[in-house]
Amino acid sequence: MSIKKRSQTFHRGILIPAIWRAVLKLDPRWMIHNPVMFVVEIGAVLTLMLTIDPRIFGGLSVSRGYNAVVTIILVMTVIFANYAEAVAESRGRAQAAALRRSRKETRAKRLSQPKYGSKHELIPSVALRKDDVFLVETGDIIPADGEVIEGVASVDESAVTGESAPVIRESGGDRSAVTGGTRVLSDWLVVRVTANPGEGFIERMIALVESAQRQKTPNEIALTALLAALTLVFLLVCVTLVPFANYLNSPLDIATVIALIVCLIPTTIGALLSAIGIAGMDRLIRRNVIASSGRAVEAAGDVDVLLLDKTGTITLGDRQAVEFMPTSKVSDRELAEVAQMASLADETPEGRSIVLLAKEKYSLRGSSDKTSNIHYIQFSAQTRMSGVDMDGLSIRKGAADAIIEYIQKQGKSTPAELKTIVDNIARTGGTPLVVERNGEALGVIHLKDIVKGGIKERFIQMRRMGIKTVMITGDNQLTATAIAAEAGVDDFLAQATPEAKLKLIREYQAGGRLVGMTGDGTNDAPALAQADVAVAMNTGTQPAREAANMIDLDSNPTKLIEIVEIGKQLLITRGAITTFSIANDVAKYFAIIPAMFVTLFAGLQALNIMRLATPHSAILSALIFNAIIIPLLIPLALRGVTYRPSSAGRLLLRNTMIYGVGGVIVPFVGIKLIDLLIAPLMSGL
Repeated sequence: MSIKKRSQTFHRGILIPAIWRAVLKLDPRWMIHNPVMFVVEIGAVLTLMLTIDPRIFGGLSVSRGYNAVVTIILVMTVIFANYAEAVAESRGRAQAAALRRSRKETRAKRLSQPKYGSKHELIPSVALRKDDVFLVETGDIIPADGEVIEGVASVDESAVTGESAPVIRESGGDRSAVTGGTRVLSDWLVVRVTANPGEGFIERMIALVESAQRQKTPNEIALTALLAALTLVFLLVCVTLVPFANYLNSPLDIATVIALIVCLIPTTIGALLSAIGIAGMDRLIRRNVIASSGRAVEAAGDVDVLLLDKTGTITLGDRQAVEFMPTSKVSDRELAEVAQMASLADETPEGRSIVLLAKEKYSLRGSSDKTSNIHYIQFSAQTRMSGVDMDGLSIRKGAADAIIEYIQKQGKSTPAELKTIVDNIARTGGTPLVVERNGEALGVIHLKDIVKGGIKERFIQMRRMGIKTVMITGDNQLTATAIAAEAGVDDFLAQATPEAKLKLIREYQAGGRLVGMTGDGTNDAPALAQADVAVAMNTGTQPAREAANMIDLDSNPTKLIEIVEIGKQLLITRGAITTFSIANDVAKYFAIIPAMFVTLFAGLQALNIMRLATPHSAILSALIFNAIIIPLLIPLALRGVTYRPSSAGRLLLRNTMIYGVGGVIVPFVGIKLIDLLIAPLMSGL
């Protein structure tokens, strides 16, 4: 079951349980972590005491009804704030519950020796310990996370990734990691356990998606401190109004002072700040990316250098035949026919692409059963060629130097034009495969690592966002230059070694840049550990997954670009709601200040531009708007502000015009409408 299919923002199973958790969060021990809303809760307690006894604090006395209404509004304000956080947490809890259901208790075949065929004993999977070795065969559930040390098998990982297509797992290389809870579809594997019970990959995912485990990011901590400081300032200002008013013989009632404090402090962003951070992680989870912390998500929004592996990220990963380039004595069709014959038994992506190109360009439909006297030569790393022997014909195709040497050993020579063709292909970043027949070089097959469609446009978007893209490849300088130019990246690192990758990241970081990177192999682990945002593929090795601070369950290297966009969306959403919250205060000033002091300073009536009915209706209207705007903004906080790649200046202008100006206009309209509704009811208070 895919994580991304389980996350629904307004599912009934999420919204209803969140109500009770919002009430439970009224516990002061919980509320004290949110200073702004904690002040509102204290205000609610004080107005409740005034409702019971209006003269409990002395000073000006107002009706119990008015105090009770203020109390209810303040309590609802806190509950709405808690509800926003509870809804965001509920989505993470729902995803964690689904992951737990996918984790099945199984029996494990623990081996006495780390070798296929040795004796095994059946034990509960929870009894496996790190470095134990177990066997899994066709139909078995893999009981624990591990590294394949022997065998090759097809594995169904849909319980974790949601993808129905099976994957190959084998010893060595970058496809050796297996995840507990997945199923073997064919063959067998011998696996060494890499984690103790309760420390496996799914268990870590469950802990990560549990919103309660989320730690505040540095940016969020700084914003919380700023909100706390603003709250303290407004608290001191409002408290000093009481002796000032008494000095002027126009005492203020405590409930009104509390209402003023609540309306002036930044309650909207204070209520939604935590929900925004949780929702940022949730948006990653819905794209099957698990982040180790909110810090990683936020850092993604600040990344300004992306290191992208060429193979599988920028290119399709498999070289494809794009052209047959014959020598002057051979026709294009003849070369295509011979190349196709040599490739009929070649099951590599390159071999299949040669057969397909011959079929598409010349309608050649080769068949491997035309003769029974046929012998296929499989490709090997030693010979670097493959081919076929049939009816007196010997056909070979392979690396240029290998085929040229093969021809020379037969006492024959190659035409001078062949080297020119080979050099031209290499110069454009392609791979030349020379084809020969009975010792005669017929021409060259041009293999090309195809750049993914649309990737150049994505890099243009990155550039508009102020992000530098760097291609990482093991290719030589010539090939890397050609592919980098075609893909449109800003820079590249050719013949990249683990040391070179690490050195490059450190150089960028020393210059004040934040670096994002993807990787899947053990040789990527040092660079992943150094990068600010490191995304490991779920199909990668255990060292790579442990070094990264994000894991992509879909193992899609291009996901890094989406992660950066999600991080930027998180930061923009936080900025938008902060702007809206501060702008709200303008309207509240015009509602409450004239209402509080109009009897003392008649000239303040000119500031009552909304023409609110009475001082008390003005105060209650501002309070009610202050409360209901929080649940109305929950969808925005959870879904995030739509992000469009643009410069920082344009984003700031858009943010100001929409959420700044809107934050001023909406409260004026809202407070006036609420006043029209409640003014007739105020006569009884």
